[in-house]
Amino acid sequence: MNAPHTPLLQADALSVSLSGTPILDSLSLSFAPGGVYALCGPNGCGKSTLLRSLAGLIAPSAGEVRLAGEPLAAMPARARAKRLALLAQSHTQPPGLSVAELVACGRFAHGGFNHRLNADDRQAIERALALTGLAELAGRELSTLSGGQRQRAWLAMALAQGGEVLLLDEPTTYLDVHHQLEMLSTVRGLNREHGLTVVWVLHDLNQAAAFSDELLLMKAGRLRARGTPDEIMRPELLKEVFDVDMWRLPDSHPPVCLPRYRTEAAWQPSA
Repeated sequence: MNAPHTPLLQADALSVSLSGTPILDSLSLSFAPGGVYALCGPNGCGKSTLLRSLAGLIAPSAGEVRLAGEPLAAMPARARAKRLALLAQSHTQPPGLSVAELVACGRFAHGGFNHRLNADDRQAIERALALTGLAELAGRELSTLSGGQRQRAWLAMALAQGGEVLLLDEPTTYLDVHHQLEMLSTVRGLNREHGLTVVWVLHDLNQAAAFSDELLLMKAGRLRARGTPDEIMRPELLKEVFDVDMWRLPDSHPPVCLPRYRTEAAWQPSA
């Protein structure tokens, strides 16, 4: 087991270019076991590219990613998939697939596409369905589920891989606020109860602050700042990164920052 101070996942001087365009510029950061880390920043700053690089899906032009000290590039794809899982922004939904069949796809890392499910696989699938509250919907076709239920089904597939690191790229996209909070709470619960290390891209800063241990602010392919929600949710820092005037709600725990499109007076309690 990794010591608490030993990074589980880290990037060293990571640079990535896509179609000749530099996206990440000599980025170095690390993630300790059992933490929840939110990648935040304006559109186009490299958040999703960083996440895919951490998953080993994009080869860097310089630097490297290491998982538990081992270079990710040196790990076979199947071995890598047993250790970490990526939940992308959007998904291709095969027609006629049931929830249980989708979740079973998470076991491909353990035996390949022609692998016959064994007792360990079935146990992992049942566990993933239970953890995401989908056991009673296992036989339902994906297309009949609500957006929130479908997103939980994809999360269950990632959990079925059995890894120790979960990477999520905007997991609340297309969800209403109720299902956003449901998804965030589910993932945070998995972290607290099972020690899962989570790195997710979140656009809503207040949700990131409420559900994460640390926030990492990115700008133009570089890490601008990282720290606890209290350290990062400062109007002057957010103004520098997002170019938006912000105001921090007094005595808010976790911290809440709002754009200055209305005056502070509008938020003060009436006499």
